[in-house]
Amino acid sequence: MAETIVIDPLTRIEGHLKIEIKVENGKVVDAFSAGEMFRGIEIILRDRSPEDAPMIVQRICGVCPQIHGTGSVFALDEAFNAVPPKNGRLIRNLMLGSNFLQSHILHFYLLSALDFVDITAILGYKGMDSKLIKVKEWVKADIDAGKKDAGAPFLPRYEGDYYIKDNDLNIHGISSYLKAIEIRRKCQEMLAIFGGKMPHCQTLVGGGVACRPAIDHLIAFRSRLSEIKAFIEKTYIPDVIAVAKLYPDYFSIGKGVGNFMSYGGFPENDTKTEWLLPQGLLIDGKMENLNPDNIAEFVKFSKYSSGTGLNPYDGETVPDYKKDGAYSWLKSPRYNGKVVEVGPLARMLLAYLNKSDSNTTSLIEGALSTLGAGPEALISTLGRHAARALEAKVLADRMESWLDEIDINGPVHTKYTIPQKSKGKGLTEGPRGALGHWITIDNYRISNYQAVVPTTWNGSPRDDNGVMGPFEQALIGTPVADIKNPIEPARVIRSFDPCLACAVHVIDVEEDKIYKFKI
Repeated sequence: MAETIVIDPLTRIEGHLKIEIKVENGKVVDAFSAGEMFRGIEIILRDRSPEDAPMIVQRICGVCPQIHGTGSVFALDEAFNAVPPKNGRLIRNLMLGSNFLQSHILHFYLLSALDFVDITAILGYKGMDSKLIKVKEWVKADIDAGKKDAGAPFLPRYEGDYYIKDNDLNIHGISSYLKAIEIRRKCQEMLAIFGGKMPHCQTLVGGGVACRPAIDHLIAFRSRLSEIKAFIEKTYIPDVIAVAKLYPDYFSIGKGVGNFMSYGGFPENDTKTEWLLPQGLLIDGKMENLNPDNIAEFVKFSKYSSGTGLNPYDGETVPDYKKDGAYSWLKSPRYNGKVVEVGPLARMLLAYLNKSDSNTTSLIEGALSTLGAGPEALISTLGRHAARALEAKVLADRMESWLDEIDINGPVHTKYTIPQKSKGKGLTEGPRGALGHWITIDNYRISNYQAVVPTTWNGSPRDDNGVMGPFEQALIGTPVADIKNPIEPARVIRSFDPCLACAVHVIDVEEDKIYKFKI
């Protein structure tokens, strides 16, 4: 008999996500991914000036606002017919790259590492530096005081199933966690050099940027980037590889749909025909070129009474929280009717298969050789972590070159006039995957605006044909050793980096008990 487990909400992610799974003979046989939060930003944008969009849409997310601002200005570029000058393109890339790096580092260390590293190892360890001693002291003090949230944010958490038995490695992982906080701050500072502030930068505008580069900007940016690069190369990538070697079964867990898509990230020319992160699809094992007309959103199991199967230009945002059969506030985007996974794994797979960049290819091959695995191992829970770490290095290396290309005397913005009637789409890549913004302008105002975000693709519910979304498919077959400690499904979902909640509720339907965990 299948047992039902409800993880609601899934913690250590951004936002409110409920995962319901059915477990039979120790494996997941059915899964439902439910977004528990209504956004409605698209409705707020109606009848506003198009120039307001980049500021408003950054409020969609506090972790990765830059990508929404970037998608929005890309849409304005197209709608205004305003091609940014080279400086504008480079500064946009540097700001977005800074956001990518902070997000990738945040994801592995602050959100996912505690799924693999045993924090309790610190309680019996000696010979630590001052920062680790402080962590040990507050964890022990909280536990001794009997606090419910003892050792937060490290404890409480699921029990058991931690493969790292060497305390030196566990302590190293905790030390890296603390260093990652400092490095992430430097990423944010780097973005703020050109963006004015972070989160929610102030300098993204249609046609380029509203900031002029100066020598001191470039020096300040480069000094931080140099330290971040060293952390990626000497700590982040080695830590991911160390975890992968200790948890090799997760190269066969969480494989998912097997179809992948990238809109292309970080334009390398003014016409957006060349990208640092490649554009395209891998569908049923075959490479395809991207055609945005093939994108449509379905809503049969989504809490909307909007039209279904619509391209985002025609998309509707009509909430219906009482809709029969609906179980998620996420729509179900599909490409030519196909379910696709988006994110770092998609981008690194496409780069590897395209052989589009020899450095990226060599980097991936080197990592696979170290792990003793073939390319197929990337399509997995651990493969997503590996792809994200490798992408961080690819991006940090290229950011140094973009700095060299900036002309401090060159223009940063192309003048434009707002058209009476127009439309434009902004397709780009965010830390979590393919992101698109579609804008329609009528009588100089926004008449329709739609954002299809990476987690809409990955976390979508079943579509009109009943086909599961990527999260749901990735959970099928996942082993669950203890239904009261379902850490395995949590590892799978967190590997996608969903875009936080504070508690987990696990329901045993036979006993009608609710087990609550704060992790």
